[in-house]
Amino acid sequence: MIKENVAEALQNIQRACERSGRDVSEVTLIAVSKTKPLEMIQEAVAAGMLEFGENKPQEMRDKAKLLETPVHWHMIGSLQTNKIKYVVGTACLIHSVDSLTLAAAIEKEAAKKELVMDILLEINIAKEESKHGFMEEDVTEAVREIAKFPHLRLKGLMTVAPYTENAEENRTYFKKMKELLVDIQSKNIDNVSMDILSMGMTSDYEVAIEEGATMVRIGTGIFGERIYTR
Repeated sequence: MIKENVAEALQNIQRACERSGRDVSEVTLIAVSKTKPLEMIQEAVAAGMLEFGENKPQEMRDKAKLLETPVHWHMIGSLQTNKIKYVVGTACLIHSVDSLTLAAAIEKEAAKKELVMDILLEINIAKEESKHGFMEEDVTEAVREIAKFPHLRLKGLMTVAPYTENAEENRTYFKKMKELLVDIQSKNIDNVSMDILSMGMTSDYEVAIEEGATMVRIGTGIFGERIYTR
């Protein structure tokens, strides 16, 4: 099932790129493996997947230790400052930096481990009360502050769009995210590249790609329904 699902997702990405005149090499598929057992991740690796998204720091750390194949781990969930130590040095990219406080704490841990951590800023583009992230109007100021941290490398933006069964409803938010990325890029701030736009999930990733996503995060579309553990 996983092999077929990966193939279908890649085919859908290809079509979305063709529709929007983009090269498929611009889009990275991240298999969201949160709550999934190691066996399913191994199956996805066998199907060609090397990018995996987790939302629990300790779970990601444990899976990274157990999985023999070297893969890239992405921290996509809300991150508490006391869990940063499990992520820095394990994740290739933290997508969910949602405050200056969190950025400062990641900087401190990265300095301690003598490495540079790649991060994205999470944007609450739809201004949902239930979601984390910077508001659109506060992003540029936050970028300027975070750019000063020597052990952080700001690579772009991320958003979690509202859940909807009609992907078209999120097109306006994806479009806004792309505009915001381009606007920040145009300011040429040192230590800020804005190469990555992480947006789009199982229900809306094709629309996200049409509007400029460079990373899409697909869980259910690859692994099936989520497994919850107590």
